Amino acid sequence: MQKRKCGHSDLELFPLGLGCWEFGGGDYWGTSSQQDTDLIVDKAIDLGINYFDTAEVYNDGRSETSLGLALRPFRRDRVIVGSKIAPSNCYPGEITRHCEASLARLGTDYLDLYMLHWPVNAISLKHFTDDPKKIANPPGLEVVQAEFAQLRKSGKIRHFGVSNFSPERLAELTLQPAVNELPYNLLCRAIEFDCLDVCRQRHIGIISYMTLLQGVLGKTLTDIDTLPPQLKRTRHFDSRRNPLARHGGPGAEETLLETLSELHKETARSHSLLPELAIRWAVSNSDICCALVGSRSPERLEANVRAAQRVLPADVVQCFNRITEPLKTELGPSLDYYESIENNRT
Repeated sequence: MQKRKCGHSDLELFPLGLGCWEFGGGDYWGTSSQQDTDLIVDKAIDLGINYFDTAEVYNDGRSETSLGLALRPFRRDRVIVGSKIAPSNCYPGEITRHCEASLARLGTDYLDLYMLHWPVNAISLKHFTDDPKKIANPPGLEVVQAEFAQLRKSGKIRHFGVSNFSPERLAELTLQPAVNELPYNLLCRAIEFDCLDVCRQRHIGIISYMTLLQGVLGKTLTDIDTLPPQLKRTRHFDSRRNPLARHGGPGAEETLLETLSELHKETARSHSLLPELAIRWAVSNSDICCALVGSRSPERLEANVRAAQRVLPADVVQCFNRITEPLKTELGPSLDYYESIENNRT
């Protein structure tokens, strides 16, 4: 597959990237051995994947450490590594310190892409800290951008990026981001309302995450109760039946089940599997520079890459868009699938 350029930057990414949240193991994804991580990363590079996405908060830094160990045998210029800093760690002087800590865990001298994980505001800070002083006094965006610019000038990062930024938050930036990392899949199409257009106009590349909605698109779902609670935290699901959900709303479960049923019927007609077609659907959007997938095994990763390499016919794209349109409309344009509209962090 042809690499895709991120806006006006010189970042060129394979259309499928490796999401590394589960590396290092943790409460959310369960255990993860370094041997398995090494095999997955080795297979990814062998298949042509060049972008590896992590964050300081993923498994309390263990994701960065595990990814760094797995990348150690490879020439640094063969891979593009992106990490993210939490908004609660963006007070004056903290960004540089946290960036250096990420570099140390990854075992590298520089990050190709360093992203602000969420916009800097009181609502997003509450997700990362319970310190009342920090929440009441979010760091100033100009100060945050100045420190990112200094990191770039010093060579510790090559590109500044953001994650989960709505058009309104993008408009507040004076420092041009190379990318905006956003949720996007067949069941999460909020970025299509206006964010895609704004990013295109501003020459900001888009890296999409949750390509399979953390596995929901890989299941034949007929009963919501069969899903584990951690996968039912988004606004698709009724928060009143899940203590882990924060959005407080009734969800869109009936529409979700109808949508999945229709998608599975369509994939059965083409003798395909929904995860394969969901990946092909995501990368068929030319506005997406790179769609992230996680993987539990080299075999699963290879199947995902094979899927991404096959063009999805335009009529199938249109059919899937039609099937998922009611869910898109019901969930609306909010990019934050985990919070209510009132507490939208983006």
